[in-house]
Amino acid sequence: MFHLLDKERTIAGPGFNRWLVPPAALAIHLCIGMAYGFSVFWLPLSKALGVSQGGTEAIKCAADVGFFAQLFTTSCDWQISTLGWMYTMFFVLLGSSAALWGGWLERAGPRKAGVVAAFCWCGGMLFSALGVYLHQFWMMILGSGVIGGIGLGLGYISPVSTLIKWFPDRRGMATGMAIMGFGGGAMIGSPLAANLMKYFATPTSVGVAQTFVVMALGYFVYMMAGAFGYRIPASDWKPAGWTPPASQANNAMITSRSVNVKKVWGIPQFWLVWMVLCMNVSAGIGVIGMASPMLQEVFAGSLIGVTQTFTELDKTQLTAIAGVAAGFTALLSLFNIGGRFFWASLSDKLGRKLTYIIFFVLGGVLYFSIPSSAAAGNLHLFVGAFCIILSMYGGGFATVPAYLADLFGTQMVGAIHGRLLTAWATAGILGPVVVNYMRDYQLSLGLPRAQVYNQTMYILVGMLAIGLICNLMIRPVADKWFMTDTELAEEKKLAHEKALDSVVKGAGGNEHTSAAAVYLAWAAVGVPLAWGVYKTFLSALKLLA
Repeated sequence: MFHLLDKERTIAGPGFNRWLVPPAALAIHLCIGMAYGFSVFWLPLSKALGVSQGGTEAIKCAADVGFFAQLFTTSCDWQISTLGWMYTMFFVLLGSSAALWGGWLERAGPRKAGVVAAFCWCGGMLFSALGVYLHQFWMMILGSGVIGGIGLGLGYISPVSTLIKWFPDRRGMATGMAIMGFGGGAMIGSPLAANLMKYFATPTSVGVAQTFVVMALGYFVYMMAGAFGYRIPASDWKPAGWTPPASQANNAMITSRSVNVKKVWGIPQFWLVWMVLCMNVSAGIGVIGMASPMLQEVFAGSLIGVTQTFTELDKTQLTAIAGVAAGFTALLSLFNIGGRFFWASLSDKLGRKLTYIIFFVLGGVLYFSIPSSAAAGNLHLFVGAFCIILSMYGGGFATVPAYLADLFGTQMVGAIHGRLLTAWATAGILGPVVVNYMRDYQLSLGLPRAQVYNQTMYILVGMLAIGLICNLMIRPVADKWFMTDTELAEEKKLAHEKALDSVVKGAGGNEHTSAAAVYLAWAAVGVPLAWGVYKTFLSALKLLA
């Protein structure tokens, strides 16, 4: 049975329809994308022990019970700030595991990596469910944080190299489709988790453990289907009617050669792209983290038609504006998802470098405008700026794999992308820290809540300026970094690549994919995604109303 995971078994024969590969990638990304939506569990978990003892409120820990004590305590509930470390763990482990095992993935193939990702992500959720049941937070950290984080990293990069090789004519669009799924995972998972917790909740249970179990089992089925749906093209395959450029005269930024992943740490262009992604993501994560409280504190009572400032609102009014802010967050999610596909596809026309120039220049202008629109009380300009910013945040993730393929070639782009994701792990710490500490500092100076974000916006503009400079400095990679023909042939041998004629003569043979199979594969991922978009749009209507 394990031979089914061998890379040689996944090489597609002539006649295979490449449009079956994106839904396989989406199936995995829609599952692991729930990492974005894990915050839906924080409030129920913060009072789980109190509810289990027949109460309705949390059993608060003593003042001397810090983070490490909460890892093992069974006498008080976990604080939301403690639970929030799970979110940090996800993206630190995503980046580090993708960097560590990206090279293995290129040789083992996407199917084997997808299966390992399924076991890690879903197994981690099951272990976390046990941790919730036993009220042991260290089990959640180890389960979803560490083991699940490894699954995140492998699942995230598993389709990158494969999709770029299947779509050499539309690299940006191909990676945009898959990475759009990662952003869409929370749009499906969050409302699903909320419904499941409501179903399983009892007077003595918040229903989180049972929800983890059900979601883990469902995700496992989807992720395994996606992993076994992965196919890779033969080494000399190309789309019908497409001719590779005879030379790089038309676009010097796109190479036809390949760099070995072992060399990228020493290549200046890698670190420039690393800084480009880090700055773009740091600014975007900062915005995501403060979008909801910023809307509430800046516009306060005007969101519900009253004139009071944030500190003058009563509890009922605060609840009402929190509902409007939830709609704002939902609207941002839609733009985050749509931007991944839109900007990545557009980069096929504009080029990756110009696309990132737009991100940084337009983004800088929009960040700079936010304090002015907030001071003027112009809600429409404020919301519009955030929506465009979030579209470019998502677009940055989706465009960077194609950028790497252009610069470093396609042979080991998945492994190189894995190493680049350490920039995401860094940004996951840098962005929120800068934003949160600046907000607290401004409040300590006695500034009104409506003004505490102004300096933060200007700092984020500075981050984008650094990213712009780094992007402008990117040039084609020097010849000395590319593999020779002999080295490339050896790498292809280690990666178990085969040409079309050997596939036909071997077990692969000719394959003729039916149109029905393609439609069913897309329906399997399209229907849940459409449901998630619909639920998110209903939440966004609270703001639009």
